[in-house]
Amino acid sequence: MSACTCALELFGIFLSIIAWLCSLATTLMPQWKTKSTELLLKESYETGLWENCVMHEGGSMECRPYDGVLGLPSDIKLAQMFMCMALATGILAVLLPIPGLQVIKCCMGQEEGCHAKKVMKMIGGIFSLLSAVEVLIPVSYIAHETITEFFDESVSEQVAKWDLGHALFCGWAASFLHIVAGVLLVSSCYCLQMDVHPGAQKRHNVKAIAYSSKSTSEYV
Repeated sequence: MSACTCALELFGIFLSIIAWLCSLATTLMPQWKTKSTELLLKESYETGLWENCVMHEGGSMECRPYDGVLGLPSDIKLAQMFMCMALATGILAVLLPIPGLQVIKCCMGQEEGCHAKKVMKMIGGIFSLLSAVEVLIPVSYIAHETITEFFDESVSEQVAKWDLGHALFCGWAASFLHIVAGVLLVSSCYCLQMDVHPGAQKRHNVKAIAYSSKSTSEYV
């Protein structure tokens, strides 16, 4: 068991957990878009995937959930769908590789068991990369729409415009961590394969030497 392989596995699992928590925070946070007006300096407006909020000067926040799903804008419905899928695939990216860790001693002496552990880590890494894409799509799409509307010259500068919220930056961080975690888990599979092959080659050489010695003794 290589220390490098174990480090890649454990660090990949750790980053997968952190990435999933960031994805969960991104999904629940109401600060996807923020807006403040010059007429009401003491208030700012925030909108998320599930509710609209008003932030008052004293730090208090009043939130109102959306009345229904069908009446929501298309970008909000798209973000809801992708973030829910990202949370589902993200939890699979955390749970599937755990039985495949080298520190888990089950099925260590069997070739089929080692192959199964490698496959579970590989699938976990793929799910982590898939989660990264599922988070990146809605976050980047809403950011693009917000920036386009903000710099739209046809809209008067006196009209309050939406700005990027903290949830978008949290989503980008979650996507980046998912990518790193997926790469680490997939890389650990190739490192494990490199660790296994030298041992197999050594056993093959020992058998070849033993067979050669036996053949020589029989000839003599």
